[in-house]
Amino acid sequence: MLICTVILSLAALLLVLLAIVAVKTTTFKSKQLNADSKAVYPVDIDASAGRLAGAIQCPTVSSLDESQIDFEQLARFREYLSASFPLIHSSLDKQVINKHGLLYTWKGSDPTKKPILLLAHQDVVPVSEDGWTHPPFSGAIADGHIWGRGTLDDKGSLMGMLEAVEYLLKDGFKPARSIYMAFGFDEEVGGREGAAKTAEFLKSQGLQFEYVIDEGGAAVQGLVPGIASWVALVGTAEKGYVSLELSAEDPGGHAAQPPRRTAVGIVATAVAKLQKQPFPARLTGPAAALFEYLGPEMPFPNKMIFANLWLFRSIVMGKLAAKPVTDASIRTTTAPTMFRGSAQDNILPMLATAVINFRILPGETIASVIARVTAVIADTRVKVTPIMKNVFEPSPASPTDGWSFGMINKSIREALPGTLVAPTLVLGRTDCTYFTGLSSCCYRFVPQRIPGGEMASIHGVNERISVESYREMINFYIRLMQNSCV
Repeated sequence: MLICTVILSLAALLLVLLAIVAVKTTTFKSKQLNADSKAVYPVDIDASAGRLAGAIQCPTVSSLDESQIDFEQLARFREYLSASFPLIHSSLDKQVINKHGLLYTWKGSDPTKKPILLLAHQDVVPVSEDGWTHPPFSGAIADGHIWGRGTLDDKGSLMGMLEAVEYLLKDGFKPARSIYMAFGFDEEVGGREGAAKTAEFLKSQGLQFEYVIDEGGAAVQGLVPGIASWVALVGTAEKGYVSLELSAEDPGGHAAQPPRRTAVGIVATAVAKLQKQPFPARLTGPAAALFEYLGPEMPFPNKMIFANLWLFRSIVMGKLAAKPVTDASIRTTTAPTMFRGSAQDNILPMLATAVINFRILPGETIASVIARVTAVIADTRVKVTPIMKNVFEPSPASPTDGWSFGMINKSIREALPGTLVAPTLVLGRTDCTYFTGLSSCCYRFVPQRIPGGEMASIHGVNERISVESYREMINFYIRLMQNSCV
């Protein structure tokens, strides 16, 4: 009798469990907005593509070593923009910030409405000529693409914004709210002289923005399991950044008579401990919101899992942790990148150092990272020192349930038809980090479709954007300004 009671109780519990799973799955509704219309404008794409090609031909390469920067190319690029967009340069207010940063202001008719701020950067990373189908600064237009360093990161976006404003000016559009565009010149090396100075200037003017939008996410395909369509990943937060130097000292001497543990061995042990004990994984914030938006669009088995994370969380976390690209979205990452010891193979070093780079998950801080690293190493012989040149706390998460995200979401759905929209966590650092104090709504998205095979071209070989994707980008910025500023 007792066995029958236990079996019946278990069966009843299972039925209740199945009922909860079924209800949560059926009520896991789509968050995708209906696109009222398709945003297609009579943009002269051949002329626009030609202007982007000309922008690529200005090699505005940034460098940590200022003596290696050709500032004449930045001046040349400014002149090129003036010649390429005559209506902008006769109608908008243009300011040069800290010698090379650009700030454009398109005054709106209603001063009670908060302005919006669009960001991009003029600089590009260095290149190696090897392996390019077309020279990296040729701006070649071939095989349906515009080729060259900066087409994806980030001159394509910069030029797309200006193309949109020039089109709207020609069309007689008058924005209700003011539109600001800020273009830094050293984003690739930290942005401290470009974006940071511009943010300081805007703050000194007492400005607050309805929203800020910068690079970060893009439209991708095939990266989200169970989703075959294009997905526009809109960054609502970005990870923090700190590199820590681990160092250990030792008397040194001849390598023929080493102690049991040299300075290199002490530091190597510390590095091994950190890699063996990674930061704990957490599926929260933008990473969790990604699945709230995409889960309802997945086939039934996946939809059921993401509708019931209370039951399947451990399975999901295991899958995410299995790949570096998804593991990075759920934890603070630990990446040993540099190691130094003796200058010669038969000399014991008096000082050994290693550098570990951490990308910090929102909810943690630089201080908490240092505290945990120190605790995990648990060796007083190892000194832990932050490298202060580039240090950034994680950004606050911007909302997805307000007007600003809705305008961006709507504009994506109208300008990039057939594209799903989802929030995401940006794993790298953008200029947007300097502007978080100027708006509670900071988003990171460039409206370009990047096929999986072309993702590696960013900072790599054969960077390029399709002409059709560039057309959609211009359409997006036109639509975004219309939706936001009517």
